[in-house]
Amino acid sequence: MSNNNKDFQVGEVFNVKDKVALVTGGGSGIGLMITQALAVNGAKTYIVGRTEEKLEKVAEAYGKDIAGQIIPIQGDVASKEGVQKIVKEIESREKCLCILVNNAGIAPGKTSTDGETLEELRKNLLEHTSVEEWTSVYATNVVGPYLMTTGFLPLLQKATDTHPGYSGCVINITSISGMVKISQGHFSYNASKGAEIHVNKMLATEIANAGFKIRVNSIAPGVFPSEMTTQKSDDQQKSHMPKDHKGGLPSQRPGKDQDMAAAILFAASCQYLNGQTIPVDGGYLIQAGQ
Repeated sequence: MSNNNKDFQVGEVFNVKDKVALVTGGGSGIGLMITQALAVNGAKTYIVGRTEEKLEKVAEAYGKDIAGQIIPIQGDVASKEGVQKIVKEIESREKCLCILVNNAGIAPGKTSTDGETLEELRKNLLEHTSVEEWTSVYATNVVGPYLMTTGFLPLLQKATDTHPGYSGCVINITSISGMVKISQGHFSYNASKGAEIHVNKMLATEIANAGFKIRVNSIAPGVFPSEMTTQKSDDQQKSHMPKDHKGGLPSQRPGKDQDMAAAILFAASCQYLNGQTIPVDGGYLIQAGQ
């Protein structure tokens, strides 16, 4: 019997070399962490976003002297027409898509849940929100990943044919906000993330039931530095949190780039992982409760 020790080397277990990937919202925050993790390790990585300048800046800052590539594509995942345009663009360039990361998301401002009287609580919850807020958040955070996943199904299946032993995969970046019972002052956002987690589960089930080998999983981040959590990026498209930011977490710190890199390489590489949501949250769920 031959010794298979080399199969356990990190480069083999978490091998994304020569894979084709697409990351929505890849221009900053968690999307940029994911983009770097894939491209640095040899994946040809397309990044999609609405702001071309931001995408070009990422390609310039992080796309040099790496094993893979970072290729910007301007696009909007919040509409069916926008998604179809992105699908056509990738179909014209590639024979397959190995890794689709649906990361693009939006979050409106917080709503206060304080109120000494029901009238005061009603005012905070009702008057400081709108139907448009809810539907726009839902369109980007739930409908967008659904459209992208279903739109790319043929190219994702071709990844299995192109790379024997590898199945094309979808990784939805959801949130622990969709798993906790508290609103965190973000009713519309948290509801959308809860819906995205369920859509992830349904897509994984229906694709498997149809007999195709496309894996669909979700990573649910906790507190990571991003434009969503800090409201800004530096000139390298990175966001930063104070070093003493503990957020009441067992980890005593926010998430790092490497934490997200480890999660995305695991989800992209583990061929036995399907239909799951993986919290990467520094222990937030232990304290917040589900």
